[in-house]
Amino acid sequence: MEKQTAGRKQLGSFAPKFAELNDDVLFGEVWSRETELSPRDRSLITVSILMAKGIFDNSLKVHITNAKKHGISAEKMAEILTHAAFYAGWPNAWAAFRLAKEVYNDEV
Repeated sequence: MEKQTAGRKQLGSFAPKFAELNDDVLFGEVWSRETELSPRDRSLITVSILMAKGIFDNSLKVHITNAKKHGISAEKMAEILTHAAFYAGWPNAWAAFRLAKEVYNDEV
C-alpha cells in the first residue's frame, strides 16, 4: 500500500497530530496489518461502515475507489451495498450507489 499523506496535505498545519495519526497510524500501521485482515476485507468493512454512518463525502468515494483497487468488482460492490441497505438504510444505499456508480463507470 502506498504511503498515505492526505492528512498532512489537508490538515498538517492546522491539526498536525491528527494528520500524523491519520497518515502514520490508521493508514500506516492499521491498514498494513495484512496477515490479520487483507486490504480487500478492510475496504469492504470501511465502505460498509461509512455507508451505515451516512458519510457520503469524498471519504466514501475514496474508499470505494480503494475497494476497486483491491479487487472488488462493480458486481461485488453492488451486492455489498444491496446487502448493507437492509442494515444501514435504504436512503444510505442510494447515496452510496451514486458514488459507486461514479467509481465503476468504466465497468457498467
